[in-house]
Amino acid sequence: MKIDVNQLAAHFAHIPFQVEGIYRYARNPGVPHADYTDSLPGFVFPLTGKTQFQFNGKPYIFSPGKVVHGGPKMKLAHKMFGNTDWEYILVLYRICSSELEESSFSHQHFELLTGQSPRLIELIMRLWHVYNQRGGISMFQTEMLFRDVLNEALLCVDNRQNSYESHILFERVSNYIHEYYDQSLTIASLAEQNNVNRNRLSYVFRRHAGMGPAEYLLKYRINMAQEMLFASDAPVQQIAQTVGIADPFYFSRVFKKQLGISPTQYREKFINNPCQFQQASILI
Repeated sequence: MKIDVNQLAAHFAHIPFQVEGIYRYARNPGVPHADYTDSLPGFVFPLTGKTQFQFNGKPYIFSPGKVVHGGPKMKLAHKMFGNTDWEYILVLYRICSSELEESSFSHQHFELLTGQSPRLIELIMRLWHVYNQRGGISMFQTEMLFRDVLNEALLCVDNRQNSYESHILFERVSNYIHEYYDQSLTIASLAEQNNVNRNRLSYVFRRHAGMGPAEYLLKYRINMAQEMLFASDAPVQQIAQTVGIADPFYFSRVFKKQLGISPTQYREKFINNPCQFQQASILI
C-alpha cells in the first residue's frame, strides 16, 4: 500500500519505541519457514538479490532500493525466484506504550521506495554489527543507529518523490510553453495555473533545464523565430508578434544577444545555407 512519508515520519516522531531484535537472513542457510510474522512489527532491509514474501496475501519483492514493513502476526508466505541469491536484515521493534500499541502504521504492511543509497546500506550494516556486541553502550548505540536508519530511509523516499513530482511539473509546464509560446504568457500565470509558487517553478526549471522559466520561454520563442526567418519572408516585426513578443525592438535586441547577429542579418546569412542554419539553431 502507498504510504505518506510525512505522516509516517510524524508517527515515529511521536511514539516511544525500541529495538527488540535484529536478524540477518540469506538464501543459505535460508529463513525459517514460518507461517506468520513475529508478534512484533518490523522493517526489512534488502541487501542483495531478490525474493518474495506475502503479508496477509499481499506480495512484496525484497530487493535493494526498497524497505518493507510488516505488522505483527500477519499470515506469511514465501516464494523464491529459482536459484537467485538474496540477503536481507530484519529489525523488530516494540512500541513502548500500551495506549499506542495498536498504532495504525505499526500494524500495517507497506513498502518504501528508497532507491539505491550507499549511506543507508552503510548505516544498516553498522546497526547489525553494533547490535551483536555486548554491553550498555552497544544497546544505546543500537537505538540511536536505528533512528538514523529510519531517518535516512525516509529522506531517500522523500527525495525520490520530490524528484518525480518536479519532473512531472517541468514536463507539464514546458509542454504548455511549446504549445502556447505565441500567447501572452507570464511566469505568475504559469505558476498559478499549476498550483505552485514562482520560487517552486523557478527551482524546477533550473533543476531540469538549467535556466529559469522566463529564460526558457524566451529561448523557445527565439528558436521558433529562427525557423520562421529561415522558412518565410515575413517581416521581422510580424515574426516577433507571431512568437509572442509584441515589441519588435526588444525582439531584435534579445535575438542579437543570443545569436550575435540581428534577425535581418541572420536571415541573409542562412537563407541560402541550410546546413549552417541547422548548426546555429537554439534547440531546447
